[in-house]
Amino acid sequence: MTAAAPSPRAIALGLRANLAQFSLLVGVNALVGGMLGQERTVLPLLATHVFHLAAVTAALTFIVAFGVTKALTNVAAGPLSDRFGRKPVLLAGWLAALPVPLLLIWAPNWGWVILANVLLGINQGLAWSMTVNMKIDLVGPLRRGLAMGLNEAAGYGALAVTAYLTGFVAQHAGLRPQPFFLGVAYASLGLGLSVFFVRETRGHARFEGGGTDGKIGYARVTMRQIFIETSLRERALSASCAAGLTNNLNDGMAWGLFPLFFAQRGLSLVQIGSLVALYPLVWALGQVGTGALSDRIGRKGLIAGGLAVQAVSLAVIAVGQGFAVWAIGAIGLGIGTAMAYPTLLAAVGDVAHPAWRASAVGVYRLWRDAGFVAGALLSGAVADLFGLVAAIWVVAGITAVGAATVAVRMYETHPRSRVPANRMESLGS
Repeated sequence: MTAAAPSPRAIALGLRANLAQFSLLVGVNALVGGMLGQERTVLPLLATHVFHLAAVTAALTFIVAFGVTKALTNVAAGPLSDRFGRKPVLLAGWLAALPVPLLLIWAPNWGWVILANVLLGINQGLAWSMTVNMKIDLVGPLRRGLAMGLNEAAGYGALAVTAYLTGFVAQHAGLRPQPFFLGVAYASLGLGLSVFFVRETRGHARFEGGGTDGKIGYARVTMRQIFIETSLRERALSASCAAGLTNNLNDGMAWGLFPLFFAQRGLSLVQIGSLVALYPLVWALGQVGTGALSDRIGRKGLIAGGLAVQAVSLAVIAVGQGFAVWAIGAIGLGIGTAMAYPTLLAAVGDVAHPAWRASAVGVYRLWRDAGFVAGALLSGAVADLFGLVAAIWVVAGITAVGAATVAVRMYETHPRSRVPANRMESLGS
């Protein structure tokens, strides 16, 4: 199924030159996001109302299963796509998605839900990683922020809409099976579009790297070296990993606790669905602007500022009373996430050489999505011991520390700015 790489003469980098394929990949990533959105409103309530899981930590085990699997799959996705091509990895991700809604519909016990989320983690780790890398391949260096903004806007916009729709359906038809019919449609359509219309983009990455296949000058760069530099040594990359982990730590908390928090305060399923959807909807819409803005003003300020806005917004939700105040907090959380999320991916793309960029993105996404695990375990444990409000406060504090970490450690990475010499370029020489 691996398409032949286009000849150098046929390759042109840039959004306009690749608009049709780029637009198709935006649509495909919307379907990837919709697969995740089918769970955001319904599944935490399914845990407590259908499977009668009393402890918050136990109810959030599905997020832990998802986060661990997705984080590990992210790391594998980069090297696999460098070796076999982007499209085969994308198709594998969609094949993993097909059973997910069916398992959620028919699950006789919580173990089936855990299995569904393992498969969902594989789907998100492979398919979302490939839509990211394929767009980076197509647009080249100067419009990377805009490309990531459009990519993440599509995914999280579909997540938000699906989260609202599943809450609406659940209000009128019950928690299952009807809310998960959307997932059946998303997985089938995503696989079909990827098989018949998506084209391989690995040749674009090689073209950007100087017409090489990544072997010249980088033969001795190992995955171990890339992991260590991205995670620890290279300042911008390691700061991005820490910021990504912090971002998804608070998102994992929001995914698991917000439906329980709002239900505890007497809101209806439609109201809960609206609040749960509002945060990623603002996040999604804002990313188009913030991604493009990072191409003009740089990455660092948006990342640090975004985490700071998240921390304040979580505090508003923790102290607030009533739908209107919680909606303001959700909007603020979405704005902060929109500032940081696509900009972090763009920053990693700035620093990483095209020959090993997919692997570096995979390492970044490993740390970022480990935040789901940390957020679910930490917030669940604090909620069981001290209550839901305390858990939100703890995560708000951690997010503020993440903002300070970026401000101190990270340098500006945008290609138009002056940055320190890239440590990674010396690894293979």
